[in-house]
Amino acid sequence: MIGRIIHGPDCVAEGAAWLAARDLVMQHILSQTGPLPLRRVAEGFGALLYAILGQQVSVASARALWARLEAAGLTGADRICATAEEDLRGLGLSRQKARYAKALAEAKIDYAALSICPDAQVIATLTAVTGIGQWTAEIYAMFALGRADVFASGDLALQEGVRIAYGLPNRPTSKAMAQIAQQWSPWRAVAARALWSYYALAKAREGIG
Repeated sequence: MIGRIIHGPDCVAEGAAWLAARDLVMQHILSQTGPLPLRRVAEGFGALLYAILGQQVSVASARALWARLEAAGLTGADRICATAEEDLRGLGLSRQKARYAKALAEAKIDYAALSICPDAQVIATLTAVTGIGQWTAEIYAMFALGRADVFASGDLALQEGVRIAYGLPNRPTSKAMAQIAQQWSPWRAVAARALWSYYALAKAREGIG
């Protein structure tokens, strides 16, 4: 079973209404954030490559790396396969990310087949590729495939968002986050959007980053 797919803003709004009706803290979060972003991207190699570029760097840094790859015509699997790691590093990719980009291109993932696989199978297929961890696979499932009930429990911004919103003494662990997120099923991906937006507001208020 694939479950709900988030196709457009109406789907996000439906999920937000469901969350607000069942969780008073989420209701407060949503009153602060207003309408949540859709954040859908086209599925396929490019979405996964961009997610790899975004590992452990700022959004601005990931965009800059992507812009360099685009300018060089290196956003497709075939072109990445034909490009040496040294040349990728010359565009600003770290040694590790250049290796991961090559591994992804050489994995020959059947993206069309992946789009109709259950969430757990999507995660398992992607994490079998060198350089794709749980977070990257979950981000792809949420935003490229539109899976409504996927949640990135290891995401630091989500953990901080929960800590602030729920008044926790410490940032929850990935395991604790997964347990907390159970209450938001089948709209965990919408809860994630809410928490990301809420954390961004909290940072802006505190003048952080």
